[in-house]
Amino acid sequence: MDAHRTDIALTINGERHEIEVDTRSTLLDVLREQLGLTGAKKGCDHGQCGACTVLAGGRRVNACLLLAVAVREEITTIEGLASEDGELHPVQAAFVAHDAFQCGYCTPGQICSAVGAIEEARAGWPSAVTEDLTAAPELDGREIRERMAGNLCRCGAYGNIVPAVAEAAR
Repeated sequence: MDAHRTDIALTINGERHEIEVDTRSTLLDVLREQLGLTGAKKGCDHGQCGACTVLAGGRRVNACLLLAVAVREEITTIEGLASEDGELHPVQAAFVAHDAFQCGYCTPGQICSAVGAIEEARAGWPSAVTEDLTAAPELDGREIRERMAGNLCRCGAYGNIVPAVAEAAR
């Protein structure tokens, strides 16, 4: 084995994967190139667009910034959100119902980010626009826009994304 390769174990969408990786590989590259999970997209490769957003231990992460060798939590990608019988996750269903996508490139990251944002709000985590830091944040349009600010949509589908997230949060 060369100096830049090592064996790691990752749990992705409930399935354990024992693979050899380049120690410099990002989680995004391992997901896409080694595991065939192409839902998370490579947009900017700098953590600025959110197209690569996945959940690590239930928290939102930019997979393009996270070295695969550093991953300790279970990873959930867009491919792992639906139930085993194929029923869509409530956020996925809300995106479909609200037509909250156009080209779809950013959609997997938007959906994973929304799942994380909803859970953050339910856990009582304030955002930069939360007015009462002692009360549970209410996911109104302003809160949703702030929490989803790290996910860009080049098509401008925000007018449908915000209501989709609001519906799923209810």
